Amino acid sequence: MPAPPQHPAHDELRRRWAATVAAVADRATDASLPGPDRYADDLLGRWAEPQRRYHTTDHLVAVLERIDTLAEYADDIDLVRLAAWFHDAVYLPERSTNEERSARLAERALPELGVGRAGVEEVSRLVLLTRTHTAQDDDANGKVLCDADLAVLASPPDAYERYAAAVREEYGFVPDDAFRAGRADVLRHLLGLPRLFRTPYGQREWEEAARRNATAELRRLVHHADGSGTRE
Repeated sequence: MPAPPQHPAHDELRRRWAATVAAVADRATDASLPGPDRYADDLLGRWAEPQRRYHTTDHLVAVLERIDTLAEYADDIDLVRLAAWFHDAVYLPERSTNEERSARLAERALPELGVGRAGVEEVSRLVLLTRTHTAQDDDANGKVLCDADLAVLASPPDAYERYAAAVREEYGFVPDDAFRAGRADVLRHLLGLPRLFRTPYGQREWEEAARRNATAELRRLVHHADGSGTRE
């Protein structure tokens, strides 16, 4: 079977990965262990898996770019970048333990790359935080990662519709009624948060649009669940 086409940002992502690892590593690695490129290729392969429709390499690129935008708010921006690489590295829509599995992957890989225990624990914690996106006020790194991950909610309406459609495709094995109920619960959770975004930039630039988009999607889902509509 031929290899899937390489993502246009593949080479730049490998460069960014190597630079981030170099910035975080705080001890010499065993020369017999695989180098950073090996891990970059493994992660990029995971992000390109065929079951993904939204949680793809494009999502990784977008989150990394938003982290760059929010860099001034982080305590350790390179650990946040590593967490972005791992936060959906394990992604199977039919499982509810993807964040836990992704965190365990980081815990296995990062020590071999020279990342110290404190750094590994912080990356793992940040990955697990993306289950709920409820960073505390004193969690600078968590606020940056969660804001970068949720910023898709503030997309222009047409882009938001493509995002919502891609999420539905990832859960194509779920019947429509069950999907609508589950998706509505997710949106209600997000809309129930006092603030979707915790950084000043996120609150200023993304909060209003994200709430407007999520509210409109929730309204459409409820509309169909009530049997009063014919299309999503």
